[in-house]
Amino acid sequence: MPRRRPGRPRRDDQRPTRDLVLAAATALFAERGFDAVSVRDVAAAAGVDAATVVHHTGTKAQLYDACFARVFSAEREVIEAAGERARAALSAGSPDALRALHDLVDVFVDFLEDRPETTALWLRRWLEPQRHGELDRRYAAPLYGLVEELLVAAAGAGALTEPTPHVTVRSLVWAVHGHVVALAAGAGSGARERREFRAFVHRFLDALYRGGPPDA
Repeated sequence: MPRRRPGRPRRDDQRPTRDLVLAAATALFAERGFDAVSVRDVAAAAGVDAATVVHHTGTKAQLYDACFARVFSAEREVIEAAGERARAALSAGSPDALRALHDLVDVFVDFLEDRPETTALWLRRWLEPQRHGELDRRYAAPLYGLVEELLVAAAGAGALTEPTPHVTVRSLVWAVHGHVVALAAGAGSGARERREFRAFVHRFLDALYRGGPPDA
């Protein structure tokens, strides 16, 4: 068997090399944090050499940034689409406007349930809030802002009352991250946890925006 040339990915995974590197790096940074991961660690996990990692992503700091950019791109795609649907329903004064908000939150919950490394990556970053703050500005604030603007527009149109959209969005985001951590901990039934958390978020939105107590 011919020897694998340095820098080439293992042939058991034919994804583009940069995708292999970013997937491996995301998993490692999510598990260990920034300081405990080296370029060599990423190279070994991706099945390439360190020079290939540097070639595709640059320094370790640039690699770290690229991991957040990668998850942000995927998250933005689904959140923007769900946000547009919610905006249309709220602007039209549709009787299903609250359902549109349910659906928007469901999309976010689905995304993080399917990609728990996203939660782990962000939690590692937030353990040191004074470091890498630019990541929040580039890869969290735009999505927070998208939903905040939706709530402000809906409030302006009289579809709901929301005096502090930034607090609401931040609180929901942290609740969903906590839910993903609970799933990862494996306490109890995963299916039950998913069902009960989804019902809780819907009740939370109903209590906020329906103008009365949540439905039973």
